[in-house]
Amino acid sequence: MANVVVVGAQWGDEGKGKIVDWLSERADVVVRFQGGHNAGHTLVVGGVTYRLSILPSGVVRPGKLSAIGNGVVIDPWALLKEIETLRGQGIEVTPDNLCIAGNAVLILPLHRELDLAREEARGADRIGTTGRGIGPAYEDKVGRRAVRVSDLADPKALSQRIDQLLLHHNALRRGLGVKEIKAKAIEDKLIKVGPKILPYVDNVWQRLDAARRGGKRILFEGAQGAMLDIDHGTYPYVTSSNTVAAQAAVGSGLGHGAVGYVLGIAKAYTTRVGSGPFPTEQDNEIGRTLGERGHEVGTVTGRERRCGWFDAVQLRQAVKVAGIDGIALTKSDVLDGFATIKICIAYRYRGERYDYLPATLSAQTEVEPIYETLEGWQTSTRGARSWAELPATAIKYIRRLEELIETPVALLSTSPEREDTILVRDPFAD
Repeated sequence: MANVVVVGAQWGDEGKGKIVDWLSERADVVVRFQGGHNAGHTLVVGGVTYRLSILPSGVVRPGKLSAIGNGVVIDPWALLKEIETLRGQGIEVTPDNLCIAGNAVLILPLHRELDLAREEARGADRIGTTGRGIGPAYEDKVGRRAVRVSDLADPKALSQRIDQLLLHHNALRRGLGVKEIKAKAIEDKLIKVGPKILPYVDNVWQRLDAARRGGKRILFEGAQGAMLDIDHGTYPYVTSSNTVAAQAAVGSGLGHGAVGYVLGIAKAYTTRVGSGPFPTEQDNEIGRTLGERGHEVGTVTGRERRCGWFDAVQLRQAVKVAGIDGIALTKSDVLDGFATIKICIAYRYRGERYDYLPATLSAQTEVEPIYETLEGWQTSTRGARSWAELPATAIKYIRRLEELIETPVALLSTSPEREDTILVRDPFAD
């Protein structure tokens, strides 16, 4: 049985929550391997809606092990609040069904404060972060001054870590005109929260290795999308971690051989939240219609998403760099009723035709999409559960997307309901 990695193939918000939920029912272990609590996944199980940000999706299902890997940055207070919210909905989260990597980095209040202060200082050039401190926490990780989960168990080491951290952060705060922080204020908060987090701490890599050797099905749950990857995305308008499938191994502590089938999630059109290049954006009635029909508002941030036509150039590039084997195409029903539908098949930049998204920000901002126009369909596809229920023009649209992105559609989602899914290829069957 293949282990499955689920990654976003666009700019995030592709509908990973539903697909991960659909797959997690068949998995034994669900792992988060990157990102932080800015990743909003909405799950509907047994008629109950659960909104998760940091916890793996398997936590709402009995008999599953959920793991937060070393590649994740963890806000301990946000984590505990999410656990308490689930308990209020009848879901018990215990060390039996949740384990946390001790070598994962903690997000502290100073990270959130720095995130917001920087965005404020940028003015019109702001990146568009969620202000949850995720980027600054990753900076401290790379800078080798971060406080890690395991430090909560060692008061002496914790004190030293905080001193090293503040040597850097207080200098930044002075430059930004923000009040400096006393070490004791942070230390007191962490000493208080430590006993609530430490029971969940385990060697995640060891637990996952044992599961793999035992023939268990492991589902790796990614956050954000390939075009927000720190290396391969529209830099600097990206997240602060690697979002591609290779990170599943690094961010969980398993070797690359443990990564099996890679399922990329993509909408039948394109959206983006926050700032940054967006070649196919429709800042017009078409974009507004897509947004209204698709309910394009961020689960975590509440921000409206920018909407545009399907960008096959961007997605084909994501398929290559993210190692995607098949696509789960979501929200195809949002296109119901359009007389014609456009697909971006190439870009034009300074008189030249491009079949990829250039690396420079200026080129990414200035490229002009070259469109191919297809006939739309005037009937509803919402809730379809087989190809036979789809109009011929909808099938033609999907087949054309497969040709352009050079990857098959493995699943097709036709509504937010998990049962409204057409399975073409079972990712766990390889």
